[in-house]
Amino acid sequence: MTRILVFDSGVGGLSVAAEISALLPTAELAYLADNDFFPYGTKPEAVLIERVDRVVSEAVARLAPDAVVIACNTASTVVLPQLRAHLACPVVGVVPAVKPAAARSRNRIIGLLGTPGTVRRRYTEDLIQRFAADCTVHRVGSAELVEMAERALEGEAVPIAAIRSVLAPFFDLPPEARPDTIVLACTHFPLLRTAMLEAAPPGTEFIDSGRAVAERVRHVIGDAATAGEPVNTALFTRDEPSLRRRLPAFVARGFPDVGFLSIG
Repeated sequence: MTRILVFDSGVGGLSVAAEISALLPTAELAYLADNDFFPYGTKPEAVLIERVDRVVSEAVARLAPDAVVIACNTASTVVLPQLRAHLACPVVGVVPAVKPAAARSRNRIIGLLGTPGTVRRRYTEDLIQRFAADCTVHRVGSAELVEMAERALEGEAVPIAAIRSVLAPFFDLPPEARPDTIVLACTHFPLLRTAMLEAAPPGTEFIDSGRAVAERVRHVIGDAATAGEPVNTALFTRDEPSLRRRLPAFVARGFPDVGFLSIG
């Protein structure tokens, strides 16, 4: 049985896991949420590198996956080189979908919506210079949306007014200066896509990299892909009351088994 470890700080990686399951339905997914260290988007880089390296390395040692997916934009922008240097299995990261956004934008104005750390990082700036140098790129960093996505999986209604407030810097502009395409540069944000479409002006397109990540996983798995009846597992680094409220959402998304991974 092919096993893929999907890692995130919280529930956001579910948006990537769904794309992987759609493309590789016979692969077994182990979803690991480092909820004990959530959120990642406000943490210093050095702290994140140490934490993610330690947690993912421990998970790989215990689960022996055929591939690891760092389904977190924040973590991917800082820790991929270190993980790839010492893990034997392939490690796939999440890259903000700047390139496809630039290709699809009609007015050459793009919005980049991510966590505060991701929108500021040199990695993100390099993507913009490589793939969207001829575009105007407006950046908005939001930790609030990450929290909204987490609470949405607990069953809370998504507050459209709050979504509209976060998106306001993109759209409180003259119509000709507004982005027509917005990059969802955090894996939590696609979980709020329906609310964002309601809050944004008609015709606004939201793009994420979930499908591209799934295609990359299929490529690196290659001949390791096997048929079988997968039983997906969701693992967490801490038990807490809010987690219990999210478990039905994990079950509904194909993760019937739940466990915990203690990190020393």
